[in-house]
Amino acid sequence: MKLSARDARSWIAKPPADRPGTLIYGQDAMRVALKRQDLVANLAGPGAEEEMRLTRVSGAELRKEKALLADAQKAQGFFPGPRVVLLEDATAHVADTVVAALSDWLPGDAHMVVTAGSLKPSSPLRKAFEKHPQAACIAVYDDAAGPEEISGWLAEARVAADRDAMAALLALAQQVGPGDLRQVIEKLALYMRGEDGPASSEDVRACAPASTEADLDDVIHAAAEGRTDEIKATLTRLESQGAQPVAILIAAQRHFRQLHTVVWDPEGPGAGLGRLRPPVFGPRRDRMMRQAQRLGRHRTEDALGLLLDADMTLRSPAPVPQRPLVERTLIRLSLLGER
Repeated sequence: MKLSARDARSWIAKPPADRPGTLIYGQDAMRVALKRQDLVANLAGPGAEEEMRLTRVSGAELRKEKALLADAQKAQGFFPGPRVVLLEDATAHVADTVVAALSDWLPGDAHMVVTAGSLKPSSPLRKAFEKHPQAACIAVYDDAAGPEEISGWLAEARVAADRDAMAALLALAQQVGPGDLRQVIEKLALYMRGEDGPASSEDVRACAPASTEADLDDVIHAAAEGRTDEIKATLTRLESQGAQPVAILIAAQRHFRQLHTVVWDPEGPGAGLGRLRPPVFGPRRDRMMRQAQRLGRHRTEDALGLLLDADMTLRSPAPVPQRPLVERTLIRLSLLGER
């Protein structure tokens, strides 16, 4: 079965009993690993590894010894409870072995959790799990963590967050990976220990990585709000933190696409901000409203055109000085509202 994002969250949170297996694949290894970690924990429960109810097999090991997966799937342990076979880094070389194990599965056998990198629709591994009536196929995309995912992590960490804190976490999710965001939430739980009431946006900022102090939002907001004189200094700070010009350009494209969606919404900019994924709340919402009003419809289209030209130049085979190109593009964006 090919699961949607919502169904995948439900499957991982409460895996159905007596199912043959789950394939989790995606380009970002960290995101795949986080989904796999949650699924295995929810399938096998606490103490699975100590009770030998969890068997780990790598793709390289299975390629050398094809019987490993079937043997682990059929093996009976000494301890009662559900059993899981975890096959990591599966490739096309072991697809036939995995498909055979999936076909041979019987009630009472271990649940197979298979992880893989990016898989094409024609991949035998992907097709086998998508077409199986009881197995699950979960695609993990590089989207930023959304409200439901963050709420789940907050619940696991046993920390409450008010609306502004949630908005701050959603904004942070646009800048850091899911693994780093979960670490921030775990740090937030320790930070709030013994405190009454939910965490605030200030608490989130106190726990955020120091490397985001001069973050991408600073330079992008400077460009969107016409603060041309701040762009060069902020880029220099970002460069000192290791930020790549390509990453800055991608973040700028995402922000101005959001502004474009907002200004062209048929029900007005306010409704457009609510329809963004994730929706924009709190102080960031007011800031984006001001930016949308400053630029208007046609200037946001001009901005996207400038960003597209810069992106195509960076991708061209001819060598180009990336930092000056991105800086010049951001300065031109900042001047759009002055026309």
